[in-house]
Amino acid sequence: MDQVKGTIGRWQGAGLMATTLLGTGVFILPQMTIAIAGSGALIAWLLLTLAIIPVTLVFGRLAGAFPHAAGPAYFVEKAFGRTAGRTIGLIFLLVVPLGAPAAILMTFQFVEALIPISGWSEVGVQLGFLVMLFLLNFRGIHISAKLQFALTLAIVSVVVLMFGAGGLSLDRLALISHKAGTESDLIMAAAGIAFWSFLGIEAMTHLANDFKEPKRDMIPAMMIGTVLVGVVYLACTGLLLLTEADMSSGLAMVVTFDNLLGGYGAEIIGILGIAGGLATVNVYTASVSRLVWSFSREGILPNYFDSLNQFQVPVRALSAVLLAMAVVIVMTYLLGQELEHLIAWTNGVFVIIYLMSMLAAAKLLSKRYLPLVGLGSLFCIVMGIALGWNMLYAVMMTLIVAPILWWQKSHLLSKQKLQAA
Repeated sequence: MDQVKGTIGRWQGAGLMATTLLGTGVFILPQMTIAIAGSGALIAWLLLTLAIIPVTLVFGRLAGAFPHAAGPAYFVEKAFGRTAGRTIGLIFLLVVPLGAPAAILMTFQFVEALIPISGWSEVGVQLGFLVMLFLLNFRGIHISAKLQFALTLAIVSVVVLMFGAGGLSLDRLALISHKAGTESDLIMAAAGIAFWSFLGIEAMTHLANDFKEPKRDMIPAMMIGTVLVGVVYLACTGLLLLTEADMSSGLAMVVTFDNLLGGYGAEIIGILGIAGGLATVNVYTASVSRLVWSFSREGILPNYFDSLNQFQVPVRALSAVLLAMAVVIVMTYLLGQELEHLIAWTNGVFVIIYLMSMLAAAKLLSKRYLPLVGLGSLFCIVMGIALGWNMLYAVMMTLIVAPILWWQKSHLLSKQKLQAA
């Protein structure tokens, strides 16, 4: 068991969960899905929200029953052995070079809504975000948990205010969804991009030991956060459809806010977008640094990372993770990578992590959870099909990492046998 004293309660956990999921995408992803599927985006969000609930329940139960800093990697290791577990852990680490730049790029769109910035000044602001993340994490995740619960309330309040200000009719929204295109391939493609919004469910499992009572509080915290986020994404998508916002120019949510409330959209949406983006990357930073620390303790990574500061934060691992993010942000700028590709490739890795966690749950949890595990596994398979060729990065990483770890294990066993002889 990891030697970390829990400080997070149920509602703080719900705030962490919600802002992690809302984070970078709440004011951007609805626009992207509408651009793909039109009014069918509403169906994509509804189906995705319903389908993710069994996955959340399974992750919540696993984290409550087996709290560990390695999260899904630990669950898979308990179920299928060390090589499988470490493979999941390492591909999670390898997704950071894709996920972190994507999240920072999405966050930066809100900075541009406030202040036009380009060139290396843009990179400088993004690196400044990383310095803020270090400061937020240095004293422990419970500090940002309190701030992020308040941020969740602020985002929800703004969405509710926009609905009220426009006098928007739910009957009209129902009519739009009824007339939604039935092209399932477009709806699936939109869902494949929208899946980004629910990346973070597994990140909470890395923080199980940071909860005061993980067995009691993990499932409620994760479910409150997930359902709330699904409703907010549906509401934002509905707002854009009802107001017939232009999807081709800038941030549509800023224009919609200005049209409904008479201005200040760039300021309010921009500030909330920046804060939400930082909140998402913050939780992932904490999760990945915990995983690096855990792997260091187990000898997978150098023991340099096997230390905690006075606030029980793995500060060496945290610094290394943020440094890696900084390098990738600079490289992403130089190479000019497309945001949509980064999102889709990142989603592919998490499809594999989620599917393996569901299969691990089938072995580790009681039989009464099998229906939820089955639904969760089916969801992962459908998401993999929706992503299509974008799954290639995830599959390649798995096929590279797993044989290396298997060889490493075999080599170590052979060495031990020779020493014993």
